[in-house]
Amino acid sequence: MAATGSLPVTPSDGNTRVLLVPAIADETAPTVTELTGAGVVDISCYLTVDGLAATLDEAQISIDLLCSRVTRQEPGRVTPSLTFTGVDNTNTDYEDDFNELVDALTYLSIWYVVIRRGLPFEDAIAAGQKVTVLKGKAGMKQLVASEANSFQRSTWNMNAASYNPDVAVVAGS
Repeated sequence: MAATGSLPVTPSDGNTRVLLVPAIADETAPTVTELTGAGVVDISCYLTVDGLAATLDEAQISIDLLCSRVTRQEPGRVTPSLTFTGVDNTNTDYEDDFNELVDALTYLSIWYVVIRRGLPFEDAIAAGQKVTVLKGKAGMKQLVASEANSFQRSTWNMNAASYNPDVAVVAGS
């Protein structure tokens, strides 16, 4: 056990990769081929540093029994949520070549969102790596208010249908 103040940490800067994947056969065992194949969109460099919010809301079930003076609690329904904030080059000189996030997240498009943390962004996807897999449907693009000394951004809520944290990538297709 590390002494207080000496616990090593892994920086998140440059150590996160986010992929939009069109199809995954088994969300608990995505393959290297699925995560690197045709149609995969790497949106990591489009997202702002605070532009990835994958959260869960877990309700609690209260168990009140006549014979007890204690109200027990058990885990209840889980509601996954995913929000992106990123570069939006719509109506600019960069729109044709540098607008993959906007182009991919069209209203009601369905994607598997794969998040890999703890490894350098540029490291290739490989078997054995742990990823989080969410399946979601894109909501409407929401414009982020303009501000001084900034750039054009938008936000998307993904209506998440599943959430699979820390699943291992497997070899094969």
